[in-house]
Amino acid sequence: MHSLPDSIRHAIQSGRVPSPPQVLLRLLQLVDDDSTTMTELARLVGQDPGLCTRVLTAANSSAVRRGKELQSIESCLMALGTRLVRSIATCLSVRSLFEERGSGPEVDLADFWTHSLLVAEISRGLAVATHYPRADEAYLAGLLHDVGELIMLSALGEPYAQLLASCDSESSLSAMEVDLLGAHHGEIGTWLADQWHLDSPFADGILFHHQPPEQIVGAAQLAQVVWLAHALADDDEIPEAVGEVARLMFDNLDDSQLAALCARATQRMSMVADAIGMAAPAAGKPGAARGLPRVLGNRKRTTVDAQTEIAGLIGNKALLQPLQDDLLGLDTDAEVFLALREAARILFDLSHLAFLLHDTTDGRLSGHNVSGQAAIFCQTRLLCETHRSLAAAAAVSNQVRCSHADRSPAPASLLDVQFARALCSNGLLCIPMTAHDRTTGVIVAGVSRDQYAALSRRLPCLLNFGRMAGGSLEHWRRARRVRTQTEEETAARFIQQTRRMVHEAGNPLTIIKGYLRILDGKLPPGAAAHRELEVLTEEIERVSSIVRRMSEIPAALTSAAAFDIGDLLRELLLLYRQPLFDARGIAVHMLLPAQPMDIGCDRDSVKQIVLNVWKNASEALANGQGITISLTGGLMHQGLRYVELRIEDNGPGMSAAAMEAIFHPLEARLGEPRGIGLSIVGTLARRQGIPVTCRSQQGSGTVISFLLPNGKRSDNMPRQPGKAPHEKHASPDRRQE
Repeated sequence: MHSLPDSIRHAIQSGRVPSPPQVLLRLLQLVDDDSTTMTELARLVGQDPGLCTRVLTAANSSAVRRGKELQSIESCLMALGTRLVRSIATCLSVRSLFEERGSGPEVDLADFWTHSLLVAEISRGLAVATHYPRADEAYLAGLLHDVGELIMLSALGEPYAQLLASCDSESSLSAMEVDLLGAHHGEIGTWLADQWHLDSPFADGILFHHQPPEQIVGAAQLAQVVWLAHALADDDEIPEAVGEVARLMFDNLDDSQLAALCARATQRMSMVADAIGMAAPAAGKPGAARGLPRVLGNRKRTTVDAQTEIAGLIGNKALLQPLQDDLLGLDTDAEVFLALREAARILFDLSHLAFLLHDTTDGRLSGHNVSGQAAIFCQTRLLCETHRSLAAAAAVSNQVRCSHADRSPAPASLLDVQFARALCSNGLLCIPMTAHDRTTGVIVAGVSRDQYAALSRRLPCLLNFGRMAGGSLEHWRRARRVRTQTEEETAARFIQQTRRMVHEAGNPLTIIKGYLRILDGKLPPGAAAHRELEVLTEEIERVSSIVRRMSEIPAALTSAAAFDIGDLLRELLLLYRQPLFDARGIAVHMLLPAQPMDIGCDRDSVKQIVLNVWKNASEALANGQGITISLTGGLMHQGLRYVELRIEDNGPGMSAAAMEAIFHPLEARLGEPRGIGLSIVGTLARRQGIPVTCRSQQGSGTVISFLLPNGKRSDNMPRQPGKAPHEKHASPDRRQE
């Protein structure tokens, strides 16, 4: 396979495989139908070897594939998306309409396609009957087993058509190919499968379908399945020799089972062929052996056929207009670049290319914002001066430039040599991308001299392709700028409205605080209500602070001043005991030590944590049940000192979802009565570095524990091993135990 002619090697790499226009027409119609399912689309693509090759190549490219190779058509279509599939189909349609086909003989591929479909259907049936685990893979291998014939027909044209016309049987074709070309179509198809990085058994199914019977019996199962399917499809009746080989490979199959399997496969193949308007040619027609492309004579045009239908579907637009329509509908620049790569591959056989974009800030060409291309393009910042590179020359002149255009070219710049090496070629083709008479970038493609000789007649089309690419990129960038501007304007309006709401909410809160001060002044000195009014004023100030923060950008957390958690709990209970607990008949037990317990947290955050837990407990507990609030100091956790705040009730308990809300707030559900408040509790605790534990059992109550960081920094420094608590300030030169 290493001695393949350059034309065939190039055809394999560029994926030049013809497609029946009937299938293309149906595909374009399906992708335009919103009710089409991916399964229906995959079923249609699976009926055409040409479309299969394009979809498989695109889906298994480095820009799309993630992980292992994609081998089923449906998974490939899902990876590509219907938009890109439409782009591929449109390119294939354009190519079938406008590609220069030369004056060679006209070839009818109907018999080839019906034969391929039949081998595929039989392969699937054999895979199921012999318990091969991947029946779809067997179908695909059967469909593509003769794809090498299409590649050589596309690459060599009339010489290969003459070979087909002189071939008296499909079985003798391989030997004639080897004599003329040095390789047979099975090897060509296998090489193509290798380019897709498919499993070797899949490629072997294509490679070995013409092997002698005595050799195929020692092959792997998939190769045996495709070989047998091909042998069964070649004859109307099962030859005795084929039946014997089948029994050697699969002892559970006899002639009657094989005959029934072939009958079902033939019926399915006929249904598929009829559905796409591709009837098999009548038996006995001259031109080629059964199952081969059939030479009809000199090429001539028909007045009304499927090609005309496609032309009507495309709408008599310019050559590249349908592709541009599809590009304008893509969502990201990555999708645009991928679609452009596939379009260049299909329309111009450019398999290796890169993009350099024009930077408006300094006028240079660079590829650093384009993913999926060699590092040299990402690292380049090229001045638009003609002598520096062919890419720069193309951008300056707004013309296609190629290193093979002159038989005695000037020495290439070192950068061009690097570009060519990165694109696995010995020459460069540079296509300027323009939009509104302004250069937006350059497409840099690797080409051989033979490739350029074929493309030199299509320079105007290449230039139009560059304009279409530049216009599509400019359109997408402009749309992105509009979206960004719209988002910024929307955010600005939201902030403005929020600030107005904050201002309006602040007015009544300020009035309430003023009335509280007046009320406090009317009370006699020493009245117990002074303390209650002080706590109430503090709570209103906290609400005001929360409202003000709605319109502010969150600031970095600052270290909180230490405060006594016991005093805070007493204040909160003084204010909220009556509405939360006493009014509902819920008993409250407060177990607080007499000595202060300072903690180093944000005071307002701790208030909100406690109030949310109390509120949830109040809503869950019934008359006669109770809640206990306790503090325990001197706890050590991971070498740090904490004060434990423990809130325990004897209520109905919490669901698992409600408890999860503490640790995964995004999963809190609106239907959970205790989930939303606990979600806020978990968020605030994480911000303050407060470890939380929760234990609950249906019907037995709930215990929630908070480890509040000790308020004294020295107390929260990790203690050295072996030292007692009173030794934590020991001098550095003291020996450690």
